Amino acid sequence: MQAILYVGHGSRIAAGAEEAIQFIERTRAMIAVPIQEICFLELTSPNIEEGIARCVERGATKIAVVPILLLTAHHANEDIPFEIEVGKIMYPDVAFTYGKAFGVHPKIVASLVDRVMEQKIEIADDAQVLLVGRGSSDPAVKQDLTAIARLLGEQYPFRQVDVCFLYGATPSFDEALQQLWQTGGKQVFIIPYLLFTGILRRGIEKKIAQQVTGNQQFILCASLGYHQSIQDVLIERVHELLAKERLVQV
Repeated sequence: MQAILYVGHGSRIAAGAEEAIQFIERTRAMIAVPIQEICFLELTSPNIEEGIARCVERGATKIAVVPILLLTAHHANEDIPFEIEVGKIMYPDVAFTYGKAFGVHPKIVASLVDRVMEQKIEIADDAQVLLVGRGSSDPAVKQDLTAIARLLGEQYPFRQVDVCFLYGATPSFDEALQQLWQTGGKQVFIIPYLLFTGILRRGIEKKIAQQVTGNQQFILCASLGYHQSIQDVLIERVHELLAKERLVQV
């Protein structure tokens, strides 16, 4: 019997985990698969081992593992595959397949525009956008976010779209703000490229207040979050994985 195991990141903040659960529950209602379970990489239970066990207990003979991750990095490339290999050892009669992170997708680009438009502020001719990623030592994270920024700049009339990171990659958020301050950017829309911000958002707000002068308009938008377009991408990733599984069986 087919199962889907959704793997969220997890959060120290209960509201962050609850948002992820609600998002996945809305999604799985649209997927015609009998067994669907939710688990987390860290900080929130159940963990991946427990998620796999729940699927097996419900009669799963095939488990499609779907990462709820914006970009492909260490978690997607190493942590989740490691847990899948452990699952294969524990349940040798169960077949596992593994899906892709959300990655670079046109619907995600469209959702970023929505984050700007919902501010209901007249967009200046020289408006800029700054995407703030969580960050990673994996260079693929910077490459993918830069690709998303490029698509945003090509498809919508922003003068410039830049990326920065809260940790693990350059430029840092502090460096990006300093650069914007020095170049005199008058209107900058700052979008946290995160599913859930919590404590991180408060830190972003504080740093903006420290850097911005009176003649600059730095607008902090909502995080990428669990936008409808993000849900559409997740459903697409699930269908891709299930189709891949059917091809393997043939």
